[in-house]
Amino acid sequence: MTNGMTRNCGNFLSFAAALMVVCSLWGKTPSGQIARTKDSEITAVSGESWIRHIGKPFSETSMGKSSSSLGPAPGATTSWQLQLSPGYSSQLVTLHGSDLYRLSCRGCHGPLGKGAPPEINAIPGPVQATSVATTMERMKKAGREMGRADATALAKESRASLIQRLHSGGEHMLPPTLSEPEIHSLVPYLEQLSDVAGAQKKQVAVNESAARVGEHIVKSTCHVCHSAAGPNPTPQQISEGAIPPLSSLPKRLNMPDFVRKVTNGAPIIMGTPATSYRGRMPVFGYLSQDEAAAVYLYLVLYPPRS
Repeated sequence: MTNGMTRNCGNFLSFAAALMVVCSLWGKTPSGQIARTKDSEITAVSGESWIRHIGKPFSETSMGKSSSSLGPAPGATTSWQLQLSPGYSSQLVTLHGSDLYRLSCRGCHGPLGKGAPPEINAIPGPVQATSVATTMERMKKAGREMGRADATALAKESRASLIQRLHSGGEHMLPPTLSEPEIHSLVPYLEQLSDVAGAQKKQVAVNESAARVGEHIVKSTCHVCHSAAGPNPTPQQISEGAIPPLSSLPKRLNMPDFVRKVTNGAPIIMGTPATSYRGRMPVFGYLSQDEAAAVYLYLVLYPPRS
């Protein structure tokens, strides 16, 4: 056995052991399903995909496509190894606002928050409008002087609108899965991303479980294109545009193959006769292997619901 194979097997066994530790903290129903007894604020993903919800086919939307890479072509020689951090699935991880942005926002808004107008709005404008100083400066540059009281009222209204969007989403924005502490951590980073003065000094972090990390990614990125539950499509149905539901992913792929698919890309089988193709799913190179594995862990521990 090569060193690479040994490392991969060791990492997989570490994942399995950690999963057993996590599962040991949970009760099981008579049917063998894992019953949630901890992490009460974590919930299973449910319902149809967001693009189906708004009536857009995958090919006609920019949602969930912040990465331009589709991964290696079938038959291409690539070097990839599974390298998970020891104990990642059973330990708390510290997330900063920049991390929460990656996990919850970047899939649609991109690395710099520029979005894909007019479908996906850019972030800096609305965030800058929450700053009194920035609002006054912008109005001055536009030749329209504004008093501090009026600027404060306008900034307060803009901030309320931003917070509401982070809680409830919008017409083309699925509702994020953010708690108050997470929003408190994310907003200063949005301000930093938008060049709001003083934002760097306001950064705060939160501690999250691996399952919570997985929930962020699934509900804010994966669920854009993948419905929560449903029948596993055939290779022919996939070639015709069907997207596998999230409930089928742990059955279609083992954990190492899933992590590889998400972070590096891997061919899929489509059509009749079944043939290997590059596929349509973007590669999310901004996610670590630990984070991709957290998605798999979350889908196993919190099975998606229809």
